[in-house]
Amino acid sequence: MSFLKKFVEKITPPKVTLSLNFSGNVFFLGEEVKGDLIVSSEDDFDADEVRCEMQCIESAKVQKLVYNPSLKMSIPVEVWESATLYSTKPSLSGPIHISKGFSGKFPFNIPIPITLKPTYKGVDRKVTWTIKGVVAVKGRPDAVSPTVEIQVAQPTAAPVVKEVVREVVTMAPCKYCGTLFPLTETTCPNCGAKRTL
Repeated sequence: MSFLKKFVEKITPPKVTLSLNFSGNVFFLGEEVKGDLIVSSEDDFDADEVRCEMQCIESAKVQKLVYNPSLKMSIPVEVWESATLYSTKPSLSGPIHISKGFSGKFPFNIPIPITLKPTYKGVDRKVTWTIKGVVAVKGRPDAVSPTVEIQVAQPTAAPVVKEVVREVVTMAPCKYCGTLFPLTETTCPNCGAKRTL
């Protein structure tokens, strides 16, 4: 019976419930994703690590030539191609013994690089940010939370306030030719007559 139990343990993850709670609904580039990974166990085991895994994946629709055996030629087909722009696996706890009935919170603060792209969903391109919690166990599959898609937005630029300084110059007409000129001047720019009061 113990051999069968050990075999089952090697192919099944521990009976652990993982869930993620976040401090907000939207996160901004250059800030941190903050929250808690909540772990509840119905099993007794030793975990190597408790961590979060966050990724940013960009997908784009592209044209590819695919060989069609019935037509005996390559034809253009639209396919989605994906690339991982960012991936991080911050550790929330090192080796830990998790006993049956254990319930704990593991807080996390994961920085989002300001140089990356915000969440975007278009007809031919999309950028998605996902996060999940993991309890890693040596020699067994990891216990994993459901993967959550988070909204990452472009930070709003601080408004630029420009101070406009205007010099108020009063004008007076020249007594001789009638040209308006600033009161700061002593002679008329048109006829050269001295200003009189």
